[in-house]
Amino acid sequence: MIILVMGVSGSGKSTIGKLLADSLDWKFSDADNFHSPQNIDKMQRGIPLDDGDRLPWLQDIQAAIKKWLEENQNVVLACSALKTSYRQYFFIGDQRIKLVYLHGSFALINKRLQERHNHFMSEKLLKSQFDTLEEPTDALYVDISLSPEEIVQNIRESLQI
Repeated sequence: MIILVMGVSGSGKSTIGKLLADSLDWKFSDADNFHSPQNIDKMQRGIPLDDGDRLPWLQDIQAAIKKWLEENQNVVLACSALKTSYRQYFFIGDQRIKLVYLHGSFALINKRLQERHNHFMSEKLLKSQFDTLEEPTDALYVDISLSPEEIVQNIRESLQI
């Protein structure tokens, strides 16, 4: 099974993804690690990525998902997956892929980003992330105002894992 934990930058994808993977004894992967150096540089300079920037990134993640499924690996993947069209790269007709949406207010996430250090994603890009976000209709919605432990427990109970 692959659990894709999605949301805007600062919603807690990596934190929740790692905790969830650890609690299940599964592999954790962060989609940030699939970005090219050019994309990272752009984001560090506060420049939003466009669809052309994202296409190779999406294709690389899709290839990883296919490989994990072929190898029957259980993986928690943290990925923004902001647009429906991006998520279509990941949901390749396999029921073993589950989507979890970390949902929270702009104010809460902006506060988190201002407190975060040593990450290439600038809080200046949060508005563009919310502008780009197409909330999923087929996901488990999780309120990020809960503690990380409560969020992981909610995910596990809802997905029955």
